[in-house]
Amino acid sequence: MRRTLVVGNWKMHGSFADNADLLAAISSQATRFPEVESAVCAPFPYLAQVRELLAGTPVKWGAQNSSEHVAGAYTGEVSPAMLREFGCHYVIVGHSERRTLHHETDALVGAKAVAVLSNGMTPIVCVGETLDEREAGHTAQVVTRQLDAIIAALGADALARVVIAYEPIWAIGTGRSASPEQAQAVHALIRQRLAGVDAGLADDIRILYGGSLKPGNAGALFAQPDIDGGLVGGASLVAADFVAIIMAGQSAQSA
Repeated sequence: MRRTLVVGNWKMHGSFADNADLLAAISSQATRFPEVESAVCAPFPYLAQVRELLAGTPVKWGAQNSSEHVAGAYTGEVSPAMLREFGCHYVIVGHSERRTLHHETDALVGAKAVAVLSNGMTPIVCVGETLDEREAGHTAQVVTRQLDAIIAALGADALARVVIAYEPIWAIGTGRSASPEQAQAVHALIRQRLAGVDAGLADDIRILYGGSLKPGNAGALFAQPDIDGGLVGGASLVAADFVAIIMAGQSAQSA
């Protein structure tokens, strides 16, 4: 059975004081849920603090983005080699906000995934459709296109070291979550496409759901056969909510 993974994406939130309180509350509870792997992805300026506070706890940490370049004249960018020095376990690449606001292409997302893997970290590769694309019936086409760019960039062997996150863009930060059935249908589509590359890979890879994931809907989502955890936005900034989502993952793992 694939181990449930719950990752908090803080986005552009946080302060030294708030981070300390949040991480203390989360890490103190994490040992209660040994069957769930948990992590937080923090803004770059807080990675040193997050590493210091989470070292020796079950909670892992990561970054929300990376350059595709390891070094060079790229002012304002942060390289995967730098993130590796902070002990990052995970790096989110291709988040819908990066694709939309910063015009990141499928090819660029693939290059970033390669760079993260090459530096010994696990990329969490995000895919997902807009509301217009869903209503036009193009969800499968969009998600498959985004996924195929990752397959082309990495190949089957490297894909085994990747986490995929399905994020319907119309559900991110809107309070409008995909239903368990809607989410499961896309997760099954992703796993089926991966099975076309390698059946063992499709069985083992973890596919997370992200999009207004909360304590109230986490249990029903995690109960779906192809949903292996969550990429949590706003709820990861509230310790009680994040812990409740981890608890839902534990219940699903034990079922």
